[in-house]
Amino acid sequence: GGAMDLVAGVKTILVVTQHTTKKGEPKLLDNCTFPLTGRAVVSRIYTDLAVIDVTSKGFEVVEMAPGVDFAYVQERTGCEIYNSTKS
Repeated sequence: GGAMDLVAGVKTILVVTQHTTKKGEPKLLDNCTFPLTGRAVVSRIYTDLAVIDVTSKGFEVVEMAPGVDFAYVQERTGCEIYNSTKS
């Protein structure tokens, strides 16, 4: 089967956004305050800084942009995030 088969029936919602506002304020902050049920709808967030999976325990950083470290991402996220990158 083709790649489409893999996603059939799976409600995966991806969000692509700048990590911060023009003023440098975290944009993901709003997502952190959602009840878990609402937040489970979005499964992955792609920003200019990182790729973040939304899991039951919170935001997990799975990949970071070149030259970006975890502390930098954490500083700009506005809530606790987890580092699941292997580097």
